[in-house]
Amino acid sequence: MASVFSSTLPSIPRWKSLRNSLRFAHNPIATLDQYISEYGPTYEFHLGGMVRGILTTDPGLAQHVLQKEHRKWRKSPIQTERMGHFLGNGLLTSDGEYWLRQRRLIQPGFHRKRLAALTTIMNREIDEFLNSRFEPALATGEPIDMSPMMMELAFRVVAKSLFNTGLDEEGLNFLGDTVTILQGFITRTFRQPYLIPWLRFSGQYRKHELLAEKFEKMILERIQGRRASGERHDDLLQMLLEARYEDTGEGMTDRQLLEESAILFVAGHETTANALSWAWHLLARHPEAVERLRREHNTVLGGREPAFEDLPRLEYTQQVIDEAMRLYPPAWITDRLCVEDGEYGGLPLPKGSRVVIYIWGIHRKPGLWEAPEAFRPERFSRERKGEYHPFAYMPFGGGPRLCIGNNFALMEMQLVLVKMLQRYEMSEVPGFEPGLQPLITLRPGNGVLVQVEKR
Repeated sequence: MASVFSSTLPSIPRWKSLRNSLRFAHNPIATLDQYISEYGPTYEFHLGGMVRGILTTDPGLAQHVLQKEHRKWRKSPIQTERMGHFLGNGLLTSDGEYWLRQRRLIQPGFHRKRLAALTTIMNREIDEFLNSRFEPALATGEPIDMSPMMMELAFRVVAKSLFNTGLDEEGLNFLGDTVTILQGFITRTFRQPYLIPWLRFSGQYRKHELLAEKFEKMILERIQGRRASGERHDDLLQMLLEARYEDTGEGMTDRQLLEESAILFVAGHETTANALSWAWHLLARHPEAVERLRREHNTVLGGREPAFEDLPRLEYTQQVIDEAMRLYPPAWITDRLCVEDGEYGGLPLPKGSRVVIYIWGIHRKPGLWEAPEAFRPERFSRERKGEYHPFAYMPFGGGPRLCIGNNFALMEMQLVLVKMLQRYEMSEVPGFEPGLQPLITLRPGNGVLVQVEKR
């Protein structure tokens, strides 16, 4: 079958895409890896037998789309419409001029001074979680599933970083459960678009819309309560409330605050929780890396609590996090829609083209990485970072739409690793395999069982 993009671009027949649609829905990474082995690093496909696009593991094409020619590309309707339908029009789901205006408004809130103020909240929430939730689980002597633990911890950190006050235990649990349910449903509509009419007819769409409305109502009540109180707190909500547009001097409406807060909830805990879960899986299997981490923590901290100023000196800790996100990128795939004719290296990219950037495949691509399946944190030392293509590693995306909260997430991950390794010994559970659950983010399919003991 000839490609509509290029006479030389390999193309998966529509019937083959349709035949494999159920397999793709349940196990997309294995399906895509197989296609790459058969068709090469860049090929044409039909998602669910319907939506035409190009999938690539070429970091040059990724850079072309996400950075060099980014003005010709927009987020696809999959992200802006289907995700936006349930999560609102925040930074993750908005596009065009509105996105740019919001990005310029919110970006200063994630600068160094603001992040430093959040360190106290993060340290407090990590300690509270370890004392009240992790220690009781540890007392059973059974292996700990780190995946739900890290999901709960990361959600509590982002919730308290966003709303330092005003969220009780019941509210936290509801918001966390809702995010998981909505993500699963939205993912289903991505992978099996032919089911959407049935999902609407059967009432599943409306059921999840009502859940999203309840989620929004809870967040909106916190925003309006803060406005009415006149109180000021060193949290992300305060940053959003105080942000002012340069051209008008006005702040965001309650609806805008709601949508940006909702996106921070969703994006701010999923990526961090999954990255931490995968990091524990890798560290449990690599005790030599744990020992090196402990030496670094002892040298830099001497047993005391980590402060914001310490984090740049925890270089190996950052390398471990980087390598965990290379092997298991939380945002494992993304796509863009072309809005203006262009080309890349002789490949025509006509208006309407969809390019799917397979981040998992780029992060594990032979030729880009030496021994790509191996866990080698030293790849990310300062001396070696310049060896790689700038888009060979992109756990937070790339170009102007690089995740606005990437430094927030990295700071939180460093603090969690340090504080937990100060308290606990970690070792692997023989024979356990975490499996893969690629939703919007990459979760462990079977959890991450780790044997944990107090030091």
